This record gives sequence, C-alpha cells and structure tokens, in this order.
Amino acid sequence: MSSIPFIEARFFDPEETQIALERRLSEHLRRMRAHDLPSAGSEKAVEDDGDDLGLEFDASDMVTLGEKDRRRIRRRVERLLERRKAASGLAHLKREERERLEGLRGGAQLIAIPSEHRADELAAALHGDMPWMASATEVVWHAMRRSVREGWPGLRLPPLLLDGPPGIGKSHWARRLGELLSAPVSVIEATGENASFGVVGSQRGWGGACPGRLIETVLQTGIANPVIIVDEVEKAGQAVSTKGQAFGLAEALLPLLEPMTARRWSCPFYQVKFDMGWVGWVLTSNNWHLLPEPLLSRCPPLRLRELTSVDLAGFIRREGMKRDLSEAAIGAILGALAHASSRGHRPSLRVASRLLQRAVELERSPVRH
Repeated sequence: MSSIPFIEARFFDPEETQIALERRLSEHLRRMRAHDLPSAGSEKAVEDDGDDLGLEFDASDMVTLGEKDRRRIRRRVERLLERRKAASGLAHLKREERERLEGLRGGAQLIAIPSEHRADELAAALHGDMPWMASATEVVWHAMRRSVREGWPGLRLPPLLLDGPPGIGKSHWARRLGELLSAPVSVIEATGENASFGVVGSQRGWGGACPGRLIETVLQTGIANPVIIVDEVEKAGQAVSTKGQAFGLAEALLPLLEPMTARRWSCPFYQVKFDMGWVGWVLTSNNWHLLPEPLLSRCPPLRLRELTSVDLAGFIRREGMKRDLSEAAIGAILGALAHASSRGHRPSLRVASRLLQRAVELERSPVRH
C-alpha cells in the first residue's frame, strides 16, 4: 500500500513541547555567551523551521541565566507555539480533536490492486458468489483493471447506485466487495438514523454535533479508500438543526460523489479539508425514481434483476460449504425456502443469510446431556 497526503493541515514535531523549546533556547543562549560572540547584540536565534524568534543578547553577560532571561525565553516560546498553532489550520479545534487528527500527519494509506491478473481473480470470486449481480461486478472489474493499467497509487471505484428489489443482496454484495479488497467497510442505514449526519457529521451548533462515519472510518483504519455503503438511500429523511435549517442526505453526498470537490472536501465537524476522492461509494435503493436528479447524474443507477430460486439455492450451497455445514443442514435450509416459495414468498437473500447463520450456531453449539 502507498500513502497519500490526506489532510490540509500543518503538523509540527510533537516532541517540541514548551519545556523542550525553553530548554533548547536556554542552551543556545548559554553557548552564545560562553563563546563571547562579537556583535552579539545583532545576532538572532532562529528556529530550524524558519521561525524568527528575535532573541537579542549581549555576549558579555554571565553564562548563568537569570530569572529575567528565563521569562524572556518563556514569552518567546509561548509566542512561537501560538504562531505554530495558527499555522497548523487546526487552531479552532479542541486539544483532543487536534490529537485525533495527529494520526493523519503522515497521510493515509491506499489499498491497491497489484496486477490486472489479480483484478480478474477478484472479479471472478465476486461473480462466483453472486452471479445475478453481474452488472455491478463488471463495473468494479473494469475499475480495478484501469487502476493497474494507468498506474494509480490505489484503487479508485466509481460511485455505484445499485437499484433493485429488496432482498436480492445489494448490501451483501458491497460487503463482500470490501472483504475481497481487504478494505474497511462502513454501512449507514439511511432509514435507521439521521443519515446525512451519520455520513458526513454535523457542525457545532447542531444538536449532538459529531464527526460522521466517513471521517471516523478513515481515522480508525488509516485507509483513504474504504467502502462506504449507504443502504436504501431513497428513504432518507432530512436533518433539521436547532435553528430550523434542513439538510438532506443527497445534499451531503453530492460534493463527495464529484471527484473534483471530493479531493478537497471540508468536514462539517472538524472544519478541515480532507482528500475523499478515493472513497468507494456503494448506494442501494429499491426505487431510484425517488432520488433527485443531481444525485443520479453523478451516480447513474444500475438496474438489477430479481433473485430467482435457482440463484438462491446456488448461494446457499456455496455459503454452506464455506461455513462447513452438513448436507443435512443445507438440505433443511433449501427445503424451508422451497416451502416459502410455494406459498408465494419472494426469494430473499436476507432470509437465507439468517437461516445459514442459525444453522451454523446450532451445529456448533455444545451437545446437551
């Protein structure tokens, strides 16, 4: 993995604390006086990073520093630290917030695809797991090959909007994609939380101001191209501030889905710019017609077909073998789903996944005597 500059901020050496700088300047002053420098009154102590501290001392003074010298050094160090704080671009943040962003001083890492052959392998594995999602897998496959062919430092996926009936595995496909890429995955349920704030965070002045899941994912993992899933995006409501201002999920996503603006995205909470141009976005919907045109222009919907009983049976067999389920357990799941289908229930990957998990728990539970 390679690293990229991720945050528009300036970081200074954390070991240069006030005490360390005062000690450094005190030693510098003693050396000046000990060497009895000529024209010492015109000399200035200058920081290695170019900060002019403006220290002027008479070389004829004694080497031992008095209280007056120490006060002057302390004042100059305090001014230096204030200038550094202002130059960092983080002066408006609380101390604990600045310390959190310190983890990005060296940039963030990018997950990359090493070769086109590896891209083919990953796409084949994804297609083999969920062949009915072929149109989405094809887009990802071409993006992986392009990232290798053009020599990008990491994988950049186009934003995807997966539209189709509920229960066909849109979110499962996105999670599986992240798993195959070894990328962090974060899922935001548009219907289950204040979605716009859940994704991008909220400014101070809004009730419960906090950073969003997007920046939290990068801060926690150090990876600049995680997979962010926004489930049932068309069902998101609007957030309303304590002052009555409305803010919808579509408005929050627009600058993040546009490559030019995503590279210098301003976080509402930290009020600092970050490079979010590498994030892999997967939005899911059941009815793309409910989404606004600006969002659709950046993220054209991929229409996905219904899940068939044959698709579901193949998925259960593959997953059952991966989880070391017995043939009896796999057969029981297939029988239960066949019975449901005969009664008019639509095949659902969500239901199948729950049955598989339950079967694993039953087979691995201790035998009761």
